[in-house]
Amino acid sequence: MAAGYLAAGKAAEKATFEFTLRRLPANRNFVIMAGLPEAVDYLLNLSFTAEEIEYLRGLDQFRNAPPNFFEYLRTFRFTGDLFSVPEGTPLFAGEPVLTIRGPLIEAQIPETFVLSAITFQTLIATKAARSVHASQGRPVIEFGTRRAHTPQAGVLGARAAYLGGCEGTSNTEAGFRYGIPVMGTAAHSWVMSFASETEAFRQLQRLLGEHTIQLIDTYDTVAGARQAAALGAPLWGLRIDSGDLLSLSREVRAVLDAAGLHDAKIMASGDLDEYKIRDLLRDGAPLDAFGVGTQLATSADAPAMGATYKMVELDLGGIHRFTAKFSDEKTTLPGSKQIFRDKARDVIARSGECGNGEALLRPVILGGCLIEPLPTLEQARCRAAQSLARLPAPLRELEEAEQPWPVIYSRELRTLVEQTRLNLER
Repeated sequence: MAAGYLAAGKAAEKATFEFTLRRLPANRNFVIMAGLPEAVDYLLNLSFTAEEIEYLRGLDQFRNAPPNFFEYLRTFRFTGDLFSVPEGTPLFAGEPVLTIRGPLIEAQIPETFVLSAITFQTLIATKAARSVHASQGRPVIEFGTRRAHTPQAGVLGARAAYLGGCEGTSNTEAGFRYGIPVMGTAAHSWVMSFASETEAFRQLQRLLGEHTIQLIDTYDTVAGARQAAALGAPLWGLRIDSGDLLSLSREVRAVLDAAGLHDAKIMASGDLDEYKIRDLLRDGAPLDAFGVGTQLATSADAPAMGATYKMVELDLGGIHRFTAKFSDEKTTLPGSKQIFRDKARDVIARSGECGNGEALLRPVILGGCLIEPLPTLEQARCRAAQSLARLPAPLRELEEAEQPWPVIYSRELRTLVEQTRLNLER
């Protein structure tokens, strides 16, 4: 497409593209915006090496590309603008997440990367927020790198999970890179490497002191709890990774209390998700923390999200044209937009309108330059927690709410939609 735009003389045209949530994943009443730093870093550093250009030149698809296209790529940089909703913001179906504006080729090329970067972390942050809500104030730790789709996805997933409310991660690289608290336990292989469970527990306690979390289900969970309890303090607590977590947690709690270890905690893990956490606590399981891995790192029940990256405006050398799709079930709205949020609803308006409440889409990159440092991960995490707390209680629950958050269009936007439809029908 970039080569074709250049060949057709369209490279100088100014285009506006929007990343929009077409629909929410199943059983989601919101999603939490995440992944903006990766998109920003991509745009600020977008370029083509000589080796990459020669690879493209050798593809059959580029046999008819104009020679100046490859020269164009040698100096290619993103010189446009990026507007985005801040990370940690709850979003709803039909809302624009970010806007990219610039020369047509520059605005077109980022489509795949931006969709992937934002969608993945948004799904994980949302899954984390749901798990944290289900835990009723108990810590949830991200345990999912081993099940993530790549090691890189594990690191970014840990970041998104922390943004969504998890207390920490077992991924040390994510802790190093983003300052996320790192937490975890020894694996079953640690226990199996010693002649006895007691010796394994003793050596771990000697190493970790008050941070010790003993994994007690390698052989027999209750017997493991007794051996760990017999060693006494220092001890953070015990972790159960298999079996009937409800009955086992009750038995383990009784063992700890009988040993006078009333402050020792019990962590549960093992294919947990927000539904299992909710059910365990509803049934009275004496659990103090949760390690969530596979289900969180892959957003297993909702691994994809319907989002689009579509052109909404085109400036043809001073002639302004609004663009939209009107195909069945895949309609898009013309024109650059803004979201105004107040205490009761969101209004999607044209970008030049004034509205009530907070304007969510904000400038991030102008003229190819970052205008100010992005909010920190801690700030995004805080925004997520505060924003979710302001939502009506039914929207924070795990099932689809009967009344979704109201999202309406402004009068000016509705008028533009109808005018654009009529223009395209002529």
